[in-house]
Amino acid sequence: MTTTKSTNTVLTMLLEEKPPFVPEGVEAMTVRLDLPPGDPGSPPHRHPGPVFGYMLEGEMIFELEGEPERVIRAGEAFWEPGGDVIHYQAANNLADRWSRFVVVMLCAPGQEMLVYVDDEELEQRRDRRAPRPADRS
Repeated sequence: MTTTKSTNTVLTMLLEEKPPFVPEGVEAMTVRLDLPPGDPGSPPHRHPGPVFGYMLEGEMIFELEGEPERVIRAGEAFWEPGGDVIHYQAANNLADRWSRFVVVMLCAPGQEMLVYVDDEELEQRRDRRAPRPADRS
């Protein structure tokens, strides 16, 4: 994390990533998601373009295809490449508090920003999912 100060303004670099692609004619959407205590979040899905996020409060269990699940805490930034990568989890990790985060999603015109993945595809790609904590013995 890099912090620079100019006069009274403080700029803090939270995340710097080079996305693999940005769709031509890109559209951007900024949304805030509020997850109630213990909420599992959206079912497995994907986004057609990259997504950049920042955790405002609480904790989120975050899991992308090919990566182990991890906890993102308030004040941390995250991203996902979009495209063919399945986003398995964005669940509230807290049973007693709301968790909130903001995301900026980039998408080609006319495409859905979020597309759910069906059970058949999940089964076909199960070898791409990292071992889950319950799978570890």
